[in-house]
Amino acid sequence: MLTNATTLFESFGLGLPRAIERLPGGGNNRVFRIETAAGPVLLKEYFRHAADPRDRLGAEQAFSRFAWKHGVRALPRPLACDQAAGIGLYEFVPGKRLAPGEVTAEHVAQAAAFFVAVNRHRHEPDAAGLPLASEACFSLAEHLACVDRRVARLATIEPESDLDRQAVALVATRLLPVWNRARATVAATSLSIDAPLATADRVISPSDFGFHNCLATSAGLTFIDFEYAGWDDPAKTVCDFFCQPAVPVPREHLERFLSAIAVLAGGGDALRGRVALLLPVYELKWCCIMLNEFLPAGIDRRSFARGDESHEARQLNQIRKVQAALTLLDA
Repeated sequence: MLTNATTLFESFGLGLPRAIERLPGGGNNRVFRIETAAGPVLLKEYFRHAADPRDRLGAEQAFSRFAWKHGVRALPRPLACDQAAGIGLYEFVPGKRLAPGEVTAEHVAQAAAFFVAVNRHRHEPDAAGLPLASEACFSLAEHLACVDRRVARLATIEPESDLDRQAVALVATRLLPVWNRARATVAATSLSIDAPLATADRVISPSDFGFHNCLATSAGLTFIDFEYAGWDDPAKTVCDFFCQPAVPVPREHLERFLSAIAVLAGGGDALRGRVALLLPVYELKWCCIMLNEFLPAGIDRRSFARGDESHEARQLNQIRKVQAALTLLDA
């Protein structure tokens, strides 16, 4: 990695790196602060796996370059990348992570403003070249199928340890019944579950969008990590934003967020209806994501990004979080 990174620095006119510091917190990739003659930059080494062929580097570079081209500045500037080596170079933004419980109405307003700012340019010719978001969904049926696939993958967990057996039991006795009820509710709606979302109502989604992926700076919030970004249903963006468990967004802010992005959805009434219908679906999706710690690709990805953290501790923590989430959903 360092050989390829040095070549990248030199090609961008940064010279040889003077110091390298690995940064904590990356869930999918390795992240480094690199000191150069021109100042600090951030280098990301992207996770790759045969069972998960998504182009994280390509998605993040495409989204970031599009946003910067059109004047959006609440994200790090993309500097350079080496697709073959799987590394990307970005502006280093000093700031602090938000902790659970710190999210305010002003933070939600800044997140909505960022989402709207990117999408003001979604009808520009270059927007058509952006990829689909990871697991993009453009009908209610596709939303259901997305979670169905995740639930099915959890059925393949090999019970090789006590924690594995706890996860298998959790999926079979608690997650699956709650999922079946949520699925049935959507299937019974008066809306057509197979009707595709009109192209004009689709958005450029940061994906994995939330306060777990931002930095608080003196100038406001800077949003980061766009490796799953691309075209998607705005209802999915909203549901993920309010369902991600790392830095939860209180539901009291949902209407404020929807009102702020209504300009993207013709007033927002249809969007509000889809969000209300899909929120329980995405709560279950995030339960599945948390249990990725028990699947081979998830295990390898976390080990790649956080090699110094106990695998068993991560698994136990995820079981507890899923149990708590299912208790709320089953109430």
